Amino acid sequence: QVQLVESGGGSVQAGGSLRLSCVASAYTYRRYCMGWFRQAPGREREGIATIDIYGRTSYADSVKGRFTISQDNAKNTLYLQMNSLNPEDTAMYYCAADPRTHCFGVYPANFDYWGQGTQVTVSS
Repeated sequence: QVQLVESGGGSVQAGGSLRLSCVASAYTYRRYCMGWFRQAPGREREGIATIDIYGRTSYADSVKGRFTISQDNAKNTLYLQMNSLNPEDTAMYYCAADPRTHCFGVYPANFDYWGQGTQVTVSS
């Protein structure tokens, strides 16, 4: 069973940066599409970014140019570098795994495995 553990969330002022990490089983990063999602209170879960086993990435328009998804296969770790944060980025952030080698969009329904989430709070 795939287990995902996020870390790196916290509180930051607008304009600041954070880097989220997600550690998973070794099998995952060499086989699965990986993604980052977020959910704010009262809102639906939103896809942010995905990366496939070939390193190809895709981003939601809301974070394009500000967030970067990457992975370190040697460390079995997925990252989300978040720059130029604003209060609208406040949410619980989740990493997730889609057990296919290619990614088919940032749709939560595509992803079978989820971490417990890490909170990001951006103050103005």
